[in-house]
Amino acid sequence: MANLKEVKERITSVVSTQQITKAMKMVSAAKLRRAQDKIIQMRPYSQKLTQILNNVSSSSEGAADIIYAEKREVNNVLIIPVTSDKGLCGAFNSNIIKATTLIINTQFVGKQVTILPLGKKSFEAFKKRDFLMVSEYYQIFADLAFDNVRAIAEYAMNAFAEGQYDQVVLVFNEFINVATQSIEVEQFLPMAKEETTQEKSPETDYILAPSRAYIIENLVPTSLKIQLYKAVLESNASEHGARMTAMDKATDNAGELLKELRLMYNRTRQAAITNEILEIVSGANALEGS
Repeated sequence: MANLKEVKERITSVVSTQQITKAMKMVSAAKLRRAQDKIIQMRPYSQKLTQILNNVSSSSEGAADIIYAEKREVNNVLIIPVTSDKGLCGAFNSNIIKATTLIINTQFVGKQVTILPLGKKSFEAFKKRDFLMVSEYYQIFADLAFDNVRAIAEYAMNAFAEGQYDQVVLVFNEFINVATQSIEVEQFLPMAKEETTQEKSPETDYILAPSRAYIIENLVPTSLKIQLYKAVLESNASEHGARMTAMDKATDNAGELLKELRLMYNRTRQAAITNEILEIVSGANALEGS
């Protein structure tokens, strides 16, 4: 059985850890609220923009040749895994790394794969492996803004248009709620028309100026940039939700451990007192016998 000093030191250590996890939970809760507000505001805009783009492009009758929708034989692939810069968020980062590795080993066997990591954790994970890497953008979460995400989208779009990559794939966590995040593997390029399970509504006859082709040429790049920005915001909100949940569980576990340690401390203390009493009584009896 551990002595009193060792148990007391462990209690002090666990109390200190519990205070840290409580503080981290509160910080994540505050950051989650702001991140959740951003993604809730972004989703309707992104969905409506995609709906308008699909409506206009489907009725264009070949008026515009969308280069970002060009499908070709896939030989070179760019994968964009979105993780976080920090840990202590459960399996948030490891799930993205595992999902990325899985699609490389299943869907893109024999293809030339390039990784464009977003977040330090994905950068550190894939840096150790034998992959081509675009490492200029992994610190995106140090200053998360649309202008910075737009630069990443433009790089991927230009590289695809020039034929450097035949397919671009996003791997990120979609925010469902505080305790739930869903891993999404989404094709970024070439553009894939989204199909809806809802009842098909009649197409809106938009009046476009100066021309349908001009609108599509300008709307498509904007839609793609918004799509990537939405994925990054989803991941950001998911990170804070995962960290908040992980720290909440860590705080509860620390509480349970404290109960066991305090019970052990009291038992050890009682055993020490009992031994001292026995020694005193034995000593007194020995003196009387002598």
